Amino acid sequence: MDDAKNIKIPKIPKTPNKQSFGYRAKRDFKMHFTIYMIALFCLSYYAVFSYAPMGGIVIAFKNYKPMLGLWGSEWVGLRYFEQFFSSYYIFRLIRNTFLINLYELFWAFPAPIIFALLLNELTSMRYKRVVQTVTYLPHFISQVIICGILLAFLRSDGLFNQLIMLFGGDPVLFMQNPGNFRTIYIASGIWQGVGYGTILYLSSLGAVDPQLLDAAAIDGCNRFRRIWHVTLPGIAPTIIIMLILRMGSMMSVGFEKIILLYNPAIYETSDVISSFVYRYGLLEGNFSYSAAVGLFNSVVNFTMLIIVNYVSKRVSEVSLW
Repeated sequence: MDDAKNIKIPKIPKTPNKQSFGYRAKRDFKMHFTIYMIALFCLSYYAVFSYAPMGGIVIAFKNYKPMLGLWGSEWVGLRYFEQFFSSYYIFRLIRNTFLINLYELFWAFPAPIIFALLLNELTSMRYKRVVQTVTYLPHFISQVIICGILLAFLRSDGLFNQLIMLFGGDPVLFMQNPGNFRTIYIASGIWQGVGYGTILYLSSLGAVDPQLLDAAAIDGCNRFRRIWHVTLPGIAPTIIIMLILRMGSMMSVGFEKIILLYNPAIYETSDVISSFVYRYGLLEGNFSYSAAVGLFNSVVNFTMLIIVNYVSKRVSEVSLW
């Protein structure tokens, strides 16, 4: 009995649980090491340039002084938010920002979709490539150059007025009439971005099953009906995702093109939140005020993104998350 107690039973080594998350993660990391390294650079970019700067939103709640630094400046709470909401210009800024985005949503958003559908119907590949190249080029032209061309064409002695006078009309002061600004802004944006915007939709059109199109043609559908009943439903998820992303920026308009085109005579329709922040906050050195307005803008956009994504998920079962 004593000998039996002294016998040591060897321990059987544990085999790794192949179903555990740790084992699968380690194996996947070894198999796709290069891909993980590439993803690490991408994540590092967003961590450094997108998430780390978020700590700067505390400026919106302080009377920020560069000499005192971020943490040495006086805490003022919601002073600058109250100042913005009580501003004489707030309703004009919100109205202009929202209307420009609404008109872009109505005119500029469907333009690449329609153009992609038209390109997809072309049978001549050579002609299709020429059209794509010509329409892509404006996207790669600097915004400064685009606005300079617009201002030159829209002057009292510019190209457009010369054409008007050629047909017996009177010169039009395009950039002195507030009613013309939104049309000029939206139309030039469509011209500049419609070609480049078709890239995503053309790639989605390539995934539409051609057998469905052939079946629709056999059933007697013409081109328009094939587009409406087969092609559009095929790219509907892409359109919905792009619409959700677009709705998430309904209160944002880039200030670069605005400040390159506008002037005090047309502030009534051209002055938006971003241009006001640039003019009042950055040029005059009111950094805390500009940060407060920018934070308000971001919160509104984020809220709209959440709402639209929720509605889309309930209605179409297509959403970002």
